[in-house]
Amino acid sequence: MNLNRKNILLLLEQIEHPEFEKNIVELGMIDGIDISNDEISFYFVTKRQQDPFAASIKKKCEQLLSENFTSAKIKIIDRRKQQQNSTKKDQQINHALRNVKHIVAIMSGKGGVGKSTISVNLAATLANKGYKTGLIDADIYGPSIPQMFGVQDRQPVMVKVDSLELIEPVESYNVKLISMSFFINRNDALIWRAPMATNALRQLAGGTYWNELDFLFIDFPPGTGDIHLTMTQEINLDGVIIVTTPQTVALADAIRAINMFGHDKINVPILGLVENMAWFTPQELPENRYYIFGMNGGKKLAEQMQIPLLAEIPIVQSIRQSGDDGIPAIFVSDIQTKIFDGLANNFLKQIK
Repeated sequence: MNLNRKNILLLLEQIEHPEFEKNIVELGMIDGIDISNDEISFYFVTKRQQDPFAASIKKKCEQLLSENFTSAKIKIIDRRKQQQNSTKKDQQINHALRNVKHIVAIMSGKGGVGKSTISVNLAATLANKGYKTGLIDADIYGPSIPQMFGVQDRQPVMVKVDSLELIEPVESYNVKLISMSFFINRNDALIWRAPMATNALRQLAGGTYWNELDFLFIDFPPGTGDIHLTMTQEINLDGVIIVTTPQTVALADAIRAINMFGHDKINVPILGLVENMAWFTPQELPENRYYIFGMNGGKKLAEQMQIPLLAEIPIVQSIRQSGDDGIPAIFVSDIQTKIFDGLANNFLKQIK
């Protein structure tokens, strides 16, 4: 295939916008194609200020052109981004979140400790208490919040607010939800570099119509990377909850997470620690406790780091089962209701 403007457009016509169900050339999203010294450059123009599909569409453009013009360098310029600076991005996010009283991050130093389970049930508990609550699934690479709320097949719609087109969050159990998984095929792996993932998260936070909320929780990805640093700098967080298990490896990573938020450049208050999978009690032996991952690891860490221990959550099959079934555990068992009610009450003492 010859490298010319016509063939470039023919290739890009194969890429359809998931929302508008038209190809991106037909929608006028490709502008100013230039071919110079084996470099293809053009402007990428989104149809509205916040388009959650923009990053994935640009990635498809790069892949398609690279496959067909193997010697060419691809340069895509986001026209809307070009017109904004980082200060304006900060203003946009904080404008979208202006009616949210408290914004709290929930994170863990490592994966697999049940951070999303804690996020879901804490948000659901507070909503059940009458608080207006929202939850951002910021785990871009492994979004699970919609599944745990039973809304994985729902798709957000756009609403017009003050001449802006914003995403209306999906609501389940009185919790307003937004997640990248609403906009992608659930079986697709997101092979994105950190800037692309951060930009997608920025669009989810700043392009959603949250209206008035008492609490907005952000379920961060595990670890302490670029996404965490960028978003804590752009969003005015009221605090962070750290989730860990009693296991030594998890506790070591939890310390790194605590130190990250206590760093001078970030300085976000640690509201407390949640020890998940603290012990196992068989249903037939309700008085017995088996400390599978270690004993009192979270308690000792909280004392060491001088932060509150908000809750110790035992290993209970119904918690895992309810997450798979799309029902928060607090609505399945009185025992779980009591456990997470204790977490919520301790959280409220710290946030006020």
